[in-house]
Amino acid sequence: MEDEPKLVQHAIRGDTGALSELLRRNYVFLYQYALKLTMDRNRAEDIVQETALKAIEHITLFQGGSKFSTWLISIASRLVIDKARRSKRERRWLTEERYTRGFRFEVTSRLDEWPDAVEALAELPEHHRVPILLKYYYGYSQEEISEMLKVPTGTIKSRLHAGIKRLREELRGHEQ
Repeated sequence: MEDEPKLVQHAIRGDTGALSELLRRNYVFLYQYALKLTMDRNRAEDIVQETALKAIEHITLFQGGSKFSTWLISIASRLVIDKARRSKRERRWLTEERYTRGFRFEVTSRLDEWPDAVEALAELPEHHRVPILLKYYYGYSQEEISEMLKVPTGTIKSRLHAGIKRLREELRGHEQ
């Protein structure tokens, strides 16, 4: 098995087998990330497919300054945020009870110890949820998140602060 940097170089030069292998290796990771962002299996699958298509279309633009998985997360994050901006319906959909129940079922089977936190996270708008997941679940720095989302670092800081504040309020509400 070739290491990732070699596969990336082959893929950039047009080797479709190398690109296919990179996408295969990162599929589960990308799907899990998309599921956390969208909190819906079907939407997560759509995001993964769209991300793969964008990666295929733009592989020559990947500069290799980060891991391939980081580049995929960046693409997926922008896709999710762009979709949210375009659709007011989406914002309403995010707060519907069936959405929360469906996600709770999906995640509770794996994360029984924190369903209230997951439910509170589901209530956050995507522009708060995405940076929180990237920072606290995936461990990216604010600067890395800023680069991924093409948003100033100060904006990321304020979104993290506002999102954490809302999560705390939501969790206090669950305790009472």
